[in-house]
Amino acid sequence: MNDYADAYINYLVEFHTTRDYFECHELLEEHWKKQGRDDPHAAAWVGLIQLAVAQYHHRRGNAAGARKLLLQAIPRLRPEGTNPLGLHGEKLERIVRAVLARLEAEGDHAPYVDIELPIASPELERLCRQRAAELGLEWGRPSPMDDRQLIERHKLRDRSDVILARAEAAARRGAKRVSD
Repeated sequence: MNDYADAYINYLVEFHTTRDYFECHELLEEHWKKQGRDDPHAAAWVGLIQLAVAQYHHRRGNAAGARKLLLQAIPRLRPEGTNPLGLHGEKLERIVRAVLARLEAEGDHAPYVDIELPIASPELERLCRQRAAELGLEWGRPSPMDDRQLIERHKLRDRSDVILARAEAAARRGAKRVSD
């Protein structure tokens, strides 16, 4: 037994192996929603989700989207929130601020660069590397810049379940208003 949620370990594995930032977002968002907004790590989860989506946008050439998300993520990725998650919060903050500074200085011309999340906990790193090995994934592998399935994932996925869930939620809200 360990102190780290499987979704978080899987997020870190995807972030450092496949570089499937869209999947990182999906994994951690589901975990964050299950934990609820009273989770003491909620802000850090959101910041990590935003960081993954910023990397996704930057790799796709959407510097403006990446900058916007990094600006939102920075206050959520404070060391007091990320250190308890086994990350080196101060290093993480420096890394994120450096990416943002490069995007602000170079705009759309800022080349995409993979980042490594600084894992401070030896136990967390061991668990992540073990999971990566079990899945046959290479830790620290660079982003495949020519993989359309990975880079354009949001355009290629099946969203029918999301559309249905949103329609059902809208119907419930409409029914509630009628009954009020």
